[in-house]
Order: sequence, then structure tokens, then C-alpha cells
Amino acid sequence: MEEYVNEGVSLAMAYLPKVLLAIVFLWVGLWAIKKIVGLMDLAMTKKDIEVSLRGFLCSVLGSLLKVALVISVATMVGIEMTAFIAVLGAAGLAVGMALSGTLQNFAGGVIILLFKPYKVGDVIEAQGYIGSVSDIQIFVTVLKTPDNKTIIIPNAPLSTGSLVNYSVEKTRRVDLVFGIGYGDSIDEARSVIQGIVDADERIHNDPEPFIKVGELADSSVNFVVRLWVNSEDYWGVHFDTIEAVKKAFDDKGVSIPFPQQDVYIHQAANQ
Repeated sequence: MEEYVNEGVSLAMAYLPKVLLAIVFLWVGLWAIKKIVGLMDLAMTKKDIEVSLRGFLCSVLGSLLKVALVISVATMVGIEMTAFIAVLGAAGLAVGMALSGTLQNFAGGVIILLFKPYKVGDVIEAQGYIGSVSDIQIFVTVLKTPDNKTIIIPNAPLSTGSLVNYSVEKTRRVDLVFGIGYGDSIDEARSVIQGIVDADERIHNDPEPFIKVGELADSSVNFVVRLWVNSEDYWGVHFDTIEAVKKAFDDKGVSIPFPQQDVYIHQAANQ
């Protein structure tokens, strides 16, 4: 019995300082982790990073630091961690390979939330689709098309591929082409288009509207019309101008050529 007591005392004398030191190290480490995560959250708040992304990144950082802290404390006590870390690494590699596509989408979501190539409400064109961004999730982006279809696009190709954001700039240019007949007056047609443009308050005067003859086509003289408008007025000006020009051309007798084909039938004389 005395032998066991002595052995217990020896073990206590050997490990008690390590345990006490490990407890102090654990307490200080948890305090430091809390401070580090708080500073990271504060820095991301100043950078105006999305709330959902801030919470996720802070959670990941805190978890990683706590795992490292536990491993360090266990090593200080004398627990052999080499085999455990090897098994954990092998398991992590297997899971990473199995979820490679998902992890790529996750990384893409983080990049999108950090660099903000688009935000909720923007109209974008990407991966063959055009729509308004209704939601940016950590793995996918959700679009709403003009005809109210829901399009779900993985974040990986959105973060690495090309996309067009129609909502970034405050102004856009409306490009239109109007054709008149070769027998019509160019000056009169230009005056008609200019009057419609001047009457529309949505069309900017700076840059000045561009109305020029752009092409002498096979059956028409084509006017190139370029108008600068606010982005939200783009489609309204586009459709309204086309309709207004057609009505004004009709009132002024300006013809709008359309494709036509004349067929001549020749009858051979009877022999």
C-alpha cells in the first residue's frame, strides 16, 4: 500500500505543475481567442462586410484557434497527439475530396461577399442567364428573371467567370436604329427623331443625344440613335422611343422600308 501511495505522490509531483500550467495556459488562450475574434469582427464591420459572412468567418476562426489551443494544452500535459493529428488529417483530406465541388462553391460565396461584384437587387447576366439578384447564399446565388423564374447558380463559376452587372453604373446608353426610305428626306426624319428626344425628360442632354445617318443599307437609310438615361429608365425609354418614332413617321409621311420581293413571270410565246 505504501508503495502505491509513493508512486501516486511521485506522479502527482511530476504532473501537477504541468496540469496547473496547462490550466493557466487554457484560460489565457480562451481569453486571447475571444479578443482576436472580437478584433476581427470589428475590422470586418468597418469594412462593411455582410453580417452573415462576418458571423461565419468569426465562428470558423474561433473554432480553429480553440482546436489549436486544445492540442497545445494536451501536449503540455504530456498526451501524445501525433497519431490523433494524423488520423484527423486523413479524415479531413477524405472529406475535402468528397466535397470538393461544395467547397469550391463555398469559397466562391466568400469571395463574392468580400469583393461584392454584385449585391441583392442588382440585375446581372452570367452563365447564360439574366435576372435580378434576390439572394446571395454561401453556396449559391438566386436570380429572379423578368418573367418571374427562379434561377439558382453555384457561386464557384460566378466568382471565377465573366459577368455583366447592369446596375453598377447610374446611367446607361440606349442604342436604337431607325430606317427610312431612299425617297424620304434625311433632314425631316432627323428633325422628327430630335423632337421626340427633346420632349422626353428622361433623356440626358449631357452627353448630348447622338442622331446620325449610320448606314446606307440595301433598302433603307439607317439612322443610329444613342441616348443616355438613368439605369432605371433604360427599358422605358427604349420601348417608348421606338413607338413614338413610328407614330411620328406615320404622321409626317416618312416611310419605314420593310423587306419585299418582286416576282416577274415571263410567258414564252407559243411556237
